[in-house]
Amino acid sequence: MAFEWSTVGTVVVNGVRLGYRECGDADGVPAVLLHGTGSSAGTWDKLAPGLVATGHRVIAIDLRGHAGSERTTDYLLGSLRDDVLGLLNQWELRDAVLIGHSVGAYAALAAALHSPHLVARLVLEDLAAPPRRGRLLRLVAAAGSALPARSGHALAVMSAIVLQLVRPDPEWWARLSSLRQPTLVFSGGPTSCVPPRRLAEMTAAIPGARLATIPVGHRVHSLAPEAFQAEVMTFLNASEPARM
Repeated sequence: MAFEWSTVGTVVVNGVRLGYRECGDADGVPAVLLHGTGSSAGTWDKLAPGLVATGHRVIAIDLRGHAGSERTTDYLLGSLRDDVLGLLNQWELRDAVLIGHSVGAYAALAAALHSPHLVARLVLEDLAAPPRRGRLLRLVAAAGSALPARSGHALAVMSAIVLQLVRPDPEWWARLSSLRQPTLVFSGGPTSCVPPRRLAEMTAAIPGARLATIPVGHRVHSLAPEAFQAEVMTFLNASEPARM
């Protein structure tokens, strides 16, 4: 039987209408799920039931310009971060678990760095980490291979986001050492468009972070849902380590 969300609707955050799906205990620990470029909140249908079963309030968002969310002229990475923070503040969500894939993981990490008091834990799946130097993300090639199947609007959104991700950003790497939330990082292994070495370097730069490799490619949560969920649940059920 297909999983059904209890609520599918929209909310206006920072003046932008965002599509969202919600289920679980309204008083439970909030788990906010953030998809990757070109995807939607529906990509979390397999993970949501496990989070509900452990008492979480699960909220999956359509990023701006995707699926049920409003089209805008602003697809800056900082705006994606601000949408996450805006929702947390507007709905008074505290001690949230942020679970993100690809650019959704980028936004989750940025939100935690900006407002650490709102975020308790992070799960970063095959995060689209910028290169340290002039090396391009293989994400460009992966996105390019999907272009013929995309609409004009979807192409514009993907291009706007991906072009920001492939630029070296030394300050991004430097900020990782200030992250204090317990963090689980996923790598999709050598067939992923995000180089495993880069994710290993990123994990090493985050105090106390752990790297889990499930070698199925970029979309770990879709291609290996049982293994992904098992790792996530083990992480969420673990007692919080001492802060560095």
